[in-house]
Amino acid sequence: MFEKINYIHQNPVKRGYIEEAEHWRYSSAKDYKGIDGLLEVERLW
Repeated sequence: MFEKINYIHQNPVKRGYIEEAEHWRYSSAKDYKGIDGLLEVERLW
Protein backbone atom coordinates (compact mmCIF):
# COMPACT_ATOMS: atom_id res chain seq x y z
CA MET A 1 0.00 0.00 0.00
CA PHE A 2 2.79 2.44 0.86
CA GLU A 3 4.40 1.74 -2.50
CA LYS A 4 1.18 2.72 -4.31
CA ILE A 5 0.67 5.83 -2.21
CA ASN A 6 4.25 6.94 -2.79
CA TYR A 7 3.85 6.36 -6.55
CA ILE A 8 0.76 8.59 -6.62
CA HIS A 9 2.44 11.30 -4.54
CA GLN A 10 5.51 11.33 -6.78
CA ASN A 11 3.64 11.67 -10.11
CA PRO A 12 3.55 15.51 -10.16
CA VAL A 13 7.22 15.58 -9.09
CA LYS A 14 8.26 13.25 -11.92
CA ARG A 15 6.32 15.37 -14.44
CA GLY A 16 8.22 18.46 -13.27
CA TYR A 17 5.19 20.37 -11.98
CA ILE A 18 6.64 20.70 -8.47
CA GLU A 19 9.87 19.93 -6.63
CA GLU A 20 8.39 18.15 -3.60
CA ALA A 21 5.19 16.12 -3.33
CA GLU A 22 3.96 18.21 -0.40
CA HIS A 23 3.81 21.29 -2.66
CA TRP A 24 1.00 19.81 -4.78
CA ARG A 25 -2.14 21.49 -3.46
CA TYR A 26 -4.50 18.52 -3.78
CA SER A 27 -2.09 15.82 -2.65
CA SER A 28 -2.38 13.87 0.58
CA ALA A 29 1.44 13.86 0.75
CA LYS A 30 1.24 16.71 3.28
CA ASP A 31 -0.80 14.56 5.64
CA TYR A 32 1.73 11.75 5.44
CA LYS A 33 4.45 14.27 6.43
CA GLY A 34 2.41 15.48 9.43
CA ILE A 35 1.19 18.71 7.79
CA ASP A 36 -2.54 19.48 7.58
CA GLY A 37 -3.84 19.25 4.02
CA LEU A 38 -7.08 20.44 2.44
CA LEU A 39 -9.03 17.36 3.53
CA GLU A 40 -8.72 15.01 6.48
CA VAL A 41 -7.02 11.75 5.49
CA GLU A 42 -7.95 8.41 7.08
CA ARG A 43 -4.71 6.42 7.36
CA LEU A 44 -5.97 3.39 9.26
CA TRP A 45 -6.09 0.43 6.85
